[in-house]
Amino acid sequence: MPDPRRYRARLQGGHWFSALPNALQETLLDAAQVQHLDAGQRLFRRGDPPSGLYAVVDGAMRVGAVSKSGKEALLTLVEPPYWFGEISLFDGQPRTHDAFADCASTLLLVPQASLLVLLERQPQYWRDFALLMSQKLRLAFIALEEMSLLPAAPRLARRLLLIAENYGEGEPRRVIHLAQEQLALMLAISRQTTNQILKELAAQGILRLTYGEIEILDLAHLRAAAQ
Repeated sequence: MPDPRRYRARLQGGHWFSALPNALQETLLDAAQVQHLDAGQRLFRRGDPPSGLYAVVDGAMRVGAVSKSGKEALLTLVEPPYWFGEISLFDGQPRTHDAFADCASTLLLVPQASLLVLLERQPQYWRDFALLMSQKLRLAFIALEEMSLLPAAPRLARRLLLIAENYGEGEPRRVIHLAQEQLALMLAISRQTTNQILKELAAQGILRLTYGEIEILDLAHLRAAAQ
């Protein structure tokens, strides 16, 4: 069984984990289990009972919903060192969305039972997990506002910025492993509109498009396009 501590340096690259008290970091690593998923493998589906808190330490996970007809609504694509699954920790209710491995991926799972025992003994740590959830809630409200008020082009630029910064969990990266179809699903706009906007940004020297990837060449100008 792989040792979860081998991924500590990667987790430290995330703002949430690195800001935790050292004792809490140690406890989470002690309780963690390493899970490997193949590309396309489901981690959990909407309605599944809560299993705990996950951290992506390698690969990428798609979080969204799939209808009975197979139509997908993609909410987010997350990469290391992103943590997720905290909603069910708070309310004990079933999973709200589906989670799939976008490629071969490795996760750390801190089981629900271990977390509840920890928080029963040391309730002061509830605030740390509440901060994780509040980050997601803040981003969700921003996304709802953008859907209502912003045209497609600045909305797309803002989403690229969020993904490049791993939704506030890390330093900006240049290459985003994301197909145009996936980006269109996230923004609820057509594949054609997505392609047109990306080509315009590429023509301005802001990014470069390759198969399944978007390379950001000029972060400052991408920020300007997002305004």
